[in-house]
Amino acid sequence: MSVVDIHTHMYPPSYISLLQSRYDGAGSAVPYIRTFEDAPDDPRLIILPDEDAKGGRGRPVGPEYWSVEQKIAFMDTHNIETSVVSLANPWLDFLSGFESPTWAAKINDDFEAICASHSPRLFFFGVLPLSGPPLTIIAEIKRLQTLKYARGVVIGTTGLGRGLDDPEMGKIWEALEETNTFVFLHPHYGLPSSVYGSRASEYGHVLPLALGFPMETTIAVARMWISCVWDRYPGLQILLAHAGGAIPSLAGRLQSCLEHDGHLRGNGKEEGPKRTIQEVLKQNIYLDAVVYGEVGISAAVGLVGKDRVMFGTDHPFFPPLGADEKEWLSVRTNYDAIQEAFTDEQDQDAKGVLGGNAIKVLRLQVD
Repeated sequence: MSVVDIHTHMYPPSYISLLQSRYDGAGSAVPYIRTFEDAPDDPRLIILPDEDAKGGRGRPVGPEYWSVEQKIAFMDTHNIETSVVSLANPWLDFLSGFESPTWAAKINDDFEAICASHSPRLFFFGVLPLSGPPLTIIAEIKRLQTLKYARGVVIGTTGLGRGLDDPEMGKIWEALEETNTFVFLHPHYGLPSSVYGSRASEYGHVLPLALGFPMETTIAVARMWISCVWDRYPGLQILLAHAGGAIPSLAGRLQSCLEHDGHLRGNGKEEGPKRTIQEVLKQNIYLDAVVYGEVGISAAVGLVGKDRVMFGTDHPFFPPLGADEKEWLSVRTNYDAIQEAFTDEQDQDAKGVLGGNAIKVLRLQVD
């Protein structure tokens, strides 16, 4: 049985250097990487403006983020044959339109070299210079077609800065469809911290990670559907992170609310999407299996079909808290959820989710 991890991140060394260069000790603009006097060997990534203003320490960024050797060791520990790596947030959205095309090409070339040096175990989703002019974004989409180990692109829910239903995204969607480029859609920063209430700081990162990121994806996909993105670009194929957030539970409610909306459907109007959300999900959407529970896996399979769900780990996030733990609880939980979601008679379906689907959809063979 081949196991393929399609949701796994890396920050190549060049990207780490870029983030480190942004910290000048005073007045630095997020994101940046810095260390603190009491922990000089513990570099931290500061992403959010609120973190910066309040002296937050962000997230630790150790070798597990940039070392390909550690990525391969993690794969070996968890019996993962192949990984499709991608840059994680904040991608290149913080760069100017002048800078981002050069950095996108640099990072994609770095990924190509990393994957080539560990072929056929690694492939990648490329990053796009979404803060740059549309022509430069389209040029990078087309250039990625020439890279041997590229298998699509990763983008965040903000798109060009105004969301994925932004009319200006049309040229980008068109280019992605025309080139048959697979898209991995990943949440960006979650929801505003105010939605979690005044006591949220007492709960660590549980609420934003468990609820904020998935709901960000849910809202982005709903906006894409209501604004008719898939009606205009019916060939667009998108993989949603974290099993699509709340989409499996709320798809029927989305459709019903659309049909009962007086602004879009009242007085004989037929505005909004022509295809149902269920049709789009089964024809244009893939879901990863990063949901940590049998009920979530079953819902994902029921929503998009057994051939459109793929295993992922979200490495290097959610590491074990114990220093001596080699096996990651987060990965074991995902493995168990997939096994529990299928009966013995559905063993082939489980194998498809664990690797077969990704191998077929993403063409994970190298000549």
